[in-house]
Amino acid sequence: MRRGGILRSKRPDLHHPFRTPWVPVVPILGILCCFGLMLTLPADTWIRLAAWLAIGLAIYWSYGRKHSALRKDV
Repeated sequence: MRRGGILRSKRPDLHHPFRTPWVPVVPILGILCCFGLMLTLPADTWIRLAAWLAIGLAIYWSYGRKHSALRKDV
């Protein structure tokens, strides 16, 4: 597994003072905590999420359909 970001590989001469502690453990624990919190949410929260997601996607799709640079010729 490769550690570090783009700057660490392209510019190894730069000073990199921050390193994430316990790289494989901390992200996995964070993901598990997020999933645990999500599982405790009530059902109406998930329904609201789905409704707002549908509204947002409809706005995004309709705006993109009207303002698309690829559809300028049509």
